[in-house]
Amino acid sequence: MVDLDALRTRWLRTLLSVREGTRHPDPDVYADALLRRWQEPQRHYHTLTHLAAVLDHVDTLQAYADDPDAVRLAAWFHDAVYLPDRSENEERSAGLAERALPEAGVPERTTAEVARLVRLTVTHDPADDDRNGQVLCDADLAILASAPSVYAAYTAAVREEYHFVPNDAFRAGRAAVLRQLLDLPRLFRTPHGAERWEATARYNLRGELELLSS
Repeated sequence: MVDLDALRTRWLRTLLSVREGTRHPDPDVYADALLRRWQEPQRHYHTLTHLAAVLDHVDTLQAYADDPDAVRLAAWFHDAVYLPDRSENEERSAGLAERALPEAGVPERTTAEVARLVRLTVTHDPADDDRNGQVLCDADLAILASAPSVYAAYTAAVREEYHFVPNDAFRAGRAAVLRQLLDLPRLFRTPHGAERWEATARYNLRGELELLSS
């Protein structure tokens, strides 16, 4: 069970570290609105547990980022809008960040970076010099390097989110996603991710793809 108070504290610490000025709405209002989104009933993998895990991974990788707090804010927003039957979730999540963060006192340059990072999670393919993007994408994809039982639970949760898709169509679509990931020259771009997660993630992806193809 995810500790909601701990997540609120993490949000507050990050927001207060980046926002400018003194006259802004209560930051807890934004935390509560985001937490409600992450608890919507259509979510089975993209839940508070995923959010907390991504934030934990960002903390692990923060030394590789140019602006760790911008990456943390992007983690909060990267799946804030999530409807499995829609294809524009990342764009809508970025738009939500662009509306909410300036109101909360976050400067324009940081807001723009957060929105850019959220949109980057469409492809998980940051440029070689995009240190913030590399940290966010590695943190988001770290689940792929999980132990077998955790990886199996992850794939089951993803399938549950797409319960409305017939089996054959899901298998084809999921296989295409796996092949797209495996075709990337590197799944993980930070030194930590490349050393600790790359081999295991590729093993898990190839194993799932084999199951889908059998």
